Amino acid sequence: MKETTKGFWAIVAACVVWGLSGIYYKALSEVPPAEVLAHRTLWSAVLLGGVVMAQGRGGALVAALTGRALRVLVVAAVVISINWFGFIWSVQNGRAVEASLGYYIFPLVAVALGMAVFGERMGRAQGVAVAIAAAAVGYLTWALGAAPWIALLLAATFGLYGLIKKRLAVPPVVSVLAEVVILTPLALSFLAAQHIGAFGLAPHSGAFGNDLGHSLMLVFSGVMTGGPLMLFSYAAQRVRLATLGLVQYLNPTLQFLVAVVVFAEPFTAAHAVAFPLIWGALALYSAATLRGKN
Repeated sequence: MKETTKGFWAIVAACVVWGLSGIYYKALSEVPPAEVLAHRTLWSAVLLGGVVMAQGRGGALVAALTGRALRVLVVAAVVISINWFGFIWSVQNGRAVEASLGYYIFPLVAVALGMAVFGERMGRAQGVAVAIAAAAVGYLTWALGAAPWIALLLAATFGLYGLIKKRLAVPPVVSVLAEVVILTPLALSFLAAQHIGAFGLAPHSGAFGNDLGHSLMLVFSGVMTGGPLMLFSYAAQRVRLATLGLVQYLNPTLQFLVAVVVFAEPFTAAHAVAFPLIWGALALYSAATLRGKN
């Protein structure tokens, strides 16, 4: 099998895991989102740490955590933790449709952020795509009587995370490991507080250790997080960026289908107008990207 073919199937596998992950976190609905996030952080650090050490790149991790990149990594860690929490909360609280919208509009938000922060030029097609997406969000806000805050939060944090990572000269897997290592003390403190009953939490209030099924799922959340990231990193080195970007739309598409078909979340007339507008904007943006008109 050619390396490009391996890379293609790696990014497909990563996007399938991301797209179906809502089913996994929905099954953990009895566990508060903060606890799920804490375990996701902790076990991701264990998994990625083992991989990085096995590859003999421990020195790169130490350099990242002690060099100039540390402050940037701290900001990245905070931003991605907000994104993770927002997704977990939305799935557990019947807002998975809105979460999928956030990941649909993320590429267009990223274009706008790149223009605003780095002065990147926006092509005519890109400008039209961003305008259509903005109109769709505006219509949805008007029709539903409230802004789709979850979608905007997820799109903004993921877009900001991408901008931050663009400034980092640290290998992808090492940088993600550094971020979860930075967050691990907070995760451990929260879990310890649940165990001993500190900070207003009842003793032994956490799901871990009280329910075998939930305990195993919380541990496996590290694989659910770290596995796709390693597949993505593998694919990024072997396929074209245009391919990488287009295949990633599989993620929100699966999230959307899971929300509507599996979770039976409502898909209103307002959504039926806004989503096709977003899909059209993405089609326009993707066509411009494939033609090389960035």
